[in-house]
Amino acid sequence: MKEFLFSVLCLLFISSTTFAGEVIVFHAGSLSVPFKKMKAVFEKEHPGTEVRLEPSGSVKAIRKVTDLHKPCDVVASADYSLIPKMMFPKYADHVKVFATNELVLCYTPKSKFADKINRNNWFEILKNKEVRWGFSNPNLDPCGYRALMMLSLASDYYRKPIFEELLSKTGIKRTELNGKEVVSVPENLRPKGNLTIRPKAVALLGLLESGAIDYAVEYKSVALQHGLKFVELPKEINLSSLRFKENYAKVKVKLGNGKTVEGRPIAYGITVVKGAPHPKEAELWEDFVTSKEGAEILKECYQNPVYPPKVINAGE
Repeated sequence: MKEFLFSVLCLLFISSTTFAGEVIVFHAGSLSVPFKKMKAVFEKEHPGTEVRLEPSGSVKAIRKVTDLHKPCDVVASADYSLIPKMMFPKYADHVKVFATNELVLCYTPKSKFADKINRNNWFEILKNKEVRWGFSNPNLDPCGYRALMMLSLASDYYRKPIFEELLSKTGIKRTELNGKEVVSVPENLRPKGNLTIRPKAVALLGLLESGAIDYAVEYKSVALQHGLKFVELPKEINLSSLRFKENYAKVKVKLGNGKTVEGRPIAYGITVVKGAPHPKEAELWEDFVTSKEGAEILKECYQNPVYPPKVINAGE
């Protein structure tokens, strides 16, 4: 009997130390690779704490908190500005800007015209009826609405009707208002022809690698992480440079829910959710992601860290 009780106590002790806590993280799909590496390091440094990663488009990630009220400790968005817009002040009281990125056009050696595409003709190749290409849903994923911003900026940069020629069958429209380009996105997108749209940008990678599509608008870090070929776009249109922030701001995207997103350099944000079920672990994870150690992991994954992070508090 004593041996039995001793065994039970040992099991309880092991259980309490091994599964001391967890942290639930809803995050942008483009953070999947660095966050998996961070998870491995973090769990070693904090024995007994499990990091549960749930990737999706950033808009969807936030809506799972604000609309569906799913248990969540930390949100990490590919567009930091979504956190103040959608979560302040009820669901979050701060956001830390911790990384940057840029848009590229990904492809593989199997892609049609892979041997001919470059930064001066990529839009001509995408127009070809034999070519299949894609981007993510602008209503769910920042990479999607950034793809639309890029295409609008490209029309002005190359002085060609690129936006209209590539998106004429999507229901996505571009109009001019007060000197700015306003891109309007239908609530329900039904692309036709050679265009494919998926809920999040990383969902296009399998299609690209299998040959189901030839090209996809992605983040540069994602392209490098997956060993993909890519066309590096001019800084005037790839949303990477503070130098061209005024140029990016010429474009606004009106989403299907009526909300508007303004063009700006790509920057990622992270926050602890108010009322997080595991507040201590949530703060530890946020601190780790935005630490020097986290910044080094981001670099290893071809993502540009912002260290120390820029902190924006609610009410500022």
